[in-house]
Amino acid sequence: MQEETTVLSNEQAGVGCRRLRLGAPGVASVARPGQFVHVRVPALDPGAMRRPISICDADRASGVLTLLFKLVGRGTEALARVAPGDRVDILGPLGTGFPMPEAADVALVGGGYGVAPLYFLAKTLLGAPSAPRIALFVGGRSAPDILLAEDFSALGVDVHVATQDGSLGAHGLVTAPLDQWLNETLADARHATDARHATDARVAICACGPAPMLRALDERALRLGLPAWLSLDRRMACGVGACLGCVQRVRSGRGGETTLARVCVDGPMFPAGKIVWD
Repeated sequence: MQEETTVLSNEQAGVGCRRLRLGAPGVASVARPGQFVHVRVPALDPGAMRRPISICDADRASGVLTLLFKLVGRGTEALARVAPGDRVDILGPLGTGFPMPEAADVALVGGGYGVAPLYFLAKTLLGAPSAPRIALFVGGRSAPDILLAEDFSALGVDVHVATQDGSLGAHGLVTAPLDQWLNETLADARHATDARHATDARVAICACGPAPMLRALDERALRLGLPAWLSLDRRMACGVGACLGCVQRVRSGRGGETTLARVCVDGPMFPAGKIVWD
């Protein structure tokens, strides 16, 4: 749907990132974790392309939609200047969302501003009648790249941080603390009281971030036999599958055949084993 929204707040959220809250009762009422909206930036000329931004939170009761975005060009820089009371036109919710994993333990893995859709997912999972245990693994180059860690902690999520320069949390890639957690969690599952029924499917992975990180997680999920869903970040022009500007080669499921998927409508969520990385 297309919705004319009202800016409620526009605040800094880490270095080079903003958290934008919009009064958007229509989109907020139907949005699912992992979906995105296509935003028309008010300060740009009418012919300028919309900007795709992941939904960080959607409160159905209040109609508030929260977006987290990084300043990467003139569009997002202009969006960073909108003020409370301004009007912003959005199109959405678009794309496929995360499924609700049927697992006792769920690992959320985010790189940089890739944590945005994971926050919405964590809130949704924790609000389910049978909520899983959730662990967040968030990585970045340095401490300023770590976003929303305190917000996840406030939800009761077990937060693990890794930075490549060691300025915050573990020193190195986010896959290191994830591997340790996976080993411990899967071992606990196998030694549970009902061990004869325990399977690795007790654990699921949901991730959003840079392609190298997603590829590493894809390989781990396939090796361990775990269900995993990966959210791709691609440049999008139309957001509705018409321009074919965000295509990704994927496995079609018929032998070794592959096909092209449109990330904006066929994704951005893809299950482990679906994406052709090379």
